Amino acid sequence: MRRRLSFAVIGFCALWALAAPARADLKTAMKEPNLEKRSDLALSNADAALKAARKAYEKDDDNQVVGFIAEILESVELADRSLKDTGKDPRRSPKYFKRAEIATRNLLRQIEDFERSMSVADRPEIEKIKPRIQQVHDQLLLGLMEGNKK
Repeated sequence: MRRRLSFAVIGFCALWALAAPARADLKTAMKEPNLEKRSDLALSNADAALKAARKAYEKDDDNQVVGFIAEILESVELADRSLKDTGKDPRRSPKYFKRAEIATRNLLRQIEDFERSMSVADRPEIEKIKPRIQQVHDQLLLGLMEGNKK
């Protein structure tokens, strides 16, 4: 019994250590004072979290997959909020808005590929975040095409 418990504790600590680096990157992004760079860092973190979710899924670690999926959404939300907080018109200063639009489009494609590789029973968690990421992407694209309404 004692041996099983120690293996369980070691396993939990190892899983926590694997999830910690991605979490640390999101905290680093949150501390970035430049809102546009914060957006870039957050979207990079979303990409890293998706890759980590794939690895965790291959290892059949459902808890970690769910955690990384939540982190993907949190990262996209941070990027969206950061760009909105700049108060800039996407048509006049498109650099970071276009980067975010491209990054969210690529993220959606990768999420769909990941979803197709998953078992049907495992898909509900990833299906929950897709509409919100699509909404952020669409808002970014619309902002670039139309600009801010004044």
